[in-house]
Amino acid sequence: MSIVKTDRLNLRKIDTDDAAFILQLLNDPAFMQFVGDKEVRDLESAKTYIQEGPVASYQNFGFGLYLVELNDGLTPVGICGILKRDFLDHAELGFALMPGYRGCGYAFEATQATIEFARIELNLSQVVAVTAANNSRSIKLLEKLGLSFDRMFDLPAGGKSVKLYSCSL
Repeated sequence: MSIVKTDRLNLRKIDTDDAAFILQLLNDPAFMQFVGDKEVRDLESAKTYIQEGPVASYQNFGFGLYLVELNDGLTPVGICGILKRDFLDHAELGFALMPGYRGCGYAFEATQATIEFARIELNLSQVVAVTAANNSRSIKLLEKLGLSFDRMFDLPAGGKSVKLYSCSL
């Protein structure tokens, strides 16, 4: 079931059938560097991650991370969506793409559509985004989307210092 469609992309709910793709994405070196190690190393742990992460978020909040696929419905390229974190006052925009699909405008297309979905369908008035201080590609994308740097802060788990961006919708 499609949540958001763009000219080139379809965003839909993630389910356990997507475990092989999620396993690949979560073990991509850039994902591990900039987002973190989710300790997902096999299909079973990928299925658990999906159940305890995106699926639980859909049930608890009515939104979450969605699978981003090309409009052919066969080619997953990444994830994008809205997250609710206990340590943030507002919902968070999150996204990650596989290496072969970076630099093609897909991240901008998916995040822009997700922000519109958050504004129109979820009736959110503000979103935030968190990124590693050295993730220049994400920072550039967030600024292109209209998010502004708010402040540096330390994540609760592990104390990693990150940049917080925000925008009103």
